[in-house]
Amino acid sequence: MFDINEIKDILPHRYPFLLIDRILEFEEKERVVGLKNVTVNEEFFNGHYPEHPVMPGVLIVETMAQIGGFVMMDSNEENKEQLPYFAGIDKARFRKPVVPGDQLRIEAEVLKLRGKIGKISATASVDGEVAAEAKLMFAMQDK
Repeated sequence: MFDINEIKDILPHRYPFLLIDRILEFEEKERVVGLKNVTVNEEFFNGHYPEHPVMPGVLIVETMAQIGGFVMMDSNEENKEQLPYFAGIDKARFRKPVVPGDQLRIEAEVLKLRGKIGKISATASVDGEVAAEAKLMFAMQDK
């Protein structure tokens, strides 16, 4: 539904920190589904862990947050002059390691969207198995 260039038109993130590769489904102010292709040549694998590469949990959460930010940025035309800031995380759980070659599918559902504050429930899965889940909050701020 949205390729990498369209994602870059909406989110402010850039290499090496833009972690979303594609948006598959999008229902404005409701839900979004995105993909992150996990490749062995990503810089963080050089140190986490070289003999047994595992995607850091904080980057999995960041990927989920970027999906949430996508909903916040695309939900309202006035948001084009604002940035979504990560404001909170609740109930984060890591269920399965994410390794090179995996495709991370992130599904996020909007729980609350009031003014400049939003809350989502996000799940990251690999081959249908949950790898991580969390509830994330965002606050929109002027650029």
